[in-house]
Amino acid sequence: MNIALIAHDAQKDRMIELARAFRPTLAAHRLVATGTTGTRLREQLGLEVECLRSGPLGGDLQIGARLADGAIDLVVFLRDPMTAQPHEPDISALLRACDVHDVACATNVATATRLLDGLRTGRA
Repeated sequence: MNIALIAHDAQKDRMIELARAFRPTLAAHRLVATGTTGTRLREQLGLEVECLRSGPLGGDLQIGARLADGAIDLVVFLRDPMTAQPHEPDISALLRACDVHDVACATNVATATRLLDGLRTGRA
């Protein structure tokens, strides 16, 4: 399974916590992430992650293109709904692509936990 990981700046620490909790599950799949998020996952958790461009430089668009080509099976985009900065990726286009291509997308830790737990237990 190909899993895309993206996090707004204020959510990057939460992404690391989530990935730490599901490290064995994530390590069993192909991971792709926007630049800063992917770099932190590599450096802090030792996960093998393909890092695309950072969000402000179009990494979310690169993930969207892969999703449209059928190369992404699950998206975890931890967004900051209260204080997202103008330079951060806009989630609306990616959510639309997930809906059009019937790809699961978690936008918060609770949903991501349920999806990743389903992968871990084989219920996904």
